[in-house]
Amino acid sequence: MLNGSPLRTAPGVADDTATLLLRCGNGDRAAFRTLYDRWSGRLHGIALRITRQAPLAADATHDAFVQVWQQAHRFDPARGNAEAFLVSLVRYRALDIVRRRGREISGYEPEERADETPDALAQLVGSAEGEALHRCLGLLDTERRRLVVMAFVEGLSHSELADKLSVPLGTVKSWIRRSLLSLRECLAT
Repeated sequence: MLNGSPLRTAPGVADDTATLLLRCGNGDRAAFRTLYDRWSGRLHGIALRITRQAPLAADATHDAFVQVWQQAHRFDPARGNAEAFLVSLVRYRALDIVRRRGREISGYEPEERADETPDALAQLVGSAEGEALHRCLGLLDTERRRLVVMAFVEGLSHSELADKLSVPLGTVKSWIRRSLLSLRECLAT
């Protein structure tokens, strides 16, 4: 487990990403370009998974990188993982765009279409880290595993999960927190 993040990459890549973020915080354009080249595809894939529309995913990815440039100076490697920082930025931008779009267009429903790309969980399983995550997810109760997947792969917010499952918001937050703690402990072994 790397700085509390359940998703890991090779140690050199994670350290390099943190270094690039720190350099971006100091206004290093070359570091930003390298960071963009390495991460834009993956972050766009996450945004696409949430928005289900390429133009909206592109907007979310763009907004996330603008935020990286403007706020990289706030990144503290002692407080968190560089990957988690980047993924959370694009995830929240994508969720904001989907929600804003839903409010702007009365009765708006995201376009339903088959997603030919493998889901994020299926892509991850092929790696050693993915196998460990898959094993640890398998140790969770079926409902808790489903909840974590709906939150972090499908991009549902806590309140959306509470509505969908007809349980109080505090309960959903508590279940997710406990599930993530269990995953953290399992991945650390």
